[in-house]
Amino acid sequence: MSFVTDPWGWWIEPFTVSDVMVDALIAGLLAVLATSVVGTWVVLRGMSFLGDALAHGVLPGIAVAFIVGVDLSLGAFVAALAMVGGINVIRRHSPLPDDTSIGVLFVGFLALAVLILSSRSSYAGDLTGFLFGSITGIDAADLRRQAIAAAVTVAGIALFYRPLLVMTFDETQARLLGLRPGLAHAVLLGLVAVSIVASFRAVGNLLVFAFLVAPPATAALLVRRVPRMMAASVLVGAGSVLVGLLVSYHHDTAAGASMALAAVVAFLGVVAGQASWQALRSAQ
Repeated sequence: MSFVTDPWGWWIEPFTVSDVMVDALIAGLLAVLATSVVGTWVVLRGMSFLGDALAHGVLPGIAVAFIVGVDLSLGAFVAALAMVGGINVIRRHSPLPDDTSIGVLFVGFLALAVLILSSRSSYAGDLTGFLFGSITGIDAADLRRQAIAAAVTVAGIALFYRPLLVMTFDETQARLLGLRPGLAHAVLLGLVAVSIVASFRAVGNLLVFAFLVAPPATAALLVRRVPRMMAASVLVGAGSVLVGLLVSYHHDTAAGASMALAAVVAFLGVVAGQASWQALRSAQ
């Protein structure tokens, strides 16, 4: 259907003729709710590389669960916990910067996943599915898991909001106030893992990082207060899901990649808009 001849139909038709598209939209919105809320703290604390590493660190668990025949989410969560534990152990016992240990584990976990899957003749197709997801293949059980994960993420952020806020801007002050920044950091890592595990079926491990970082980064350019930043992040992510799904439906492109690219384009658009505005003000 042409957008020019029927603009309203372009937006509405996919969700009226296909239950698959409705489920995909719900799955995408639940993924955005989880990743955008926790991703706000990832961006504020400068933990983007850690988020990327965690997004790929779950792959060995997914690969093992797939071969053994157990739930993929369980394998992903176990691998995420192993990744978080490994980062903390190396941080305590190594003088190297955090990004070095994260980078080493990132490469190691990704290589391990490929090694495990390469024992199967169809490993290329399996790996592609894990990396890029299949949002149009989401079922009711997946939606329930995503809803639970989103609720856990939002509740966890709400419960630890004050420790996270103080720790983000002054960790020493958080420690003096008895807010236990170490525990808050561990909880944040756990919630990042939960949001990634809940979202990988929808957009895949390679693209979930885009939802974890791009909408919060866009929101950080638009607003200053953290609650508003989380809300704006969810709105930007939801818009990216909607536009990405519609582009995928009408132009037969990969849904996960279309949604992730929409989120990145929104970020670049805000950056370009602010740069243009600053240039105009300077010229006056």
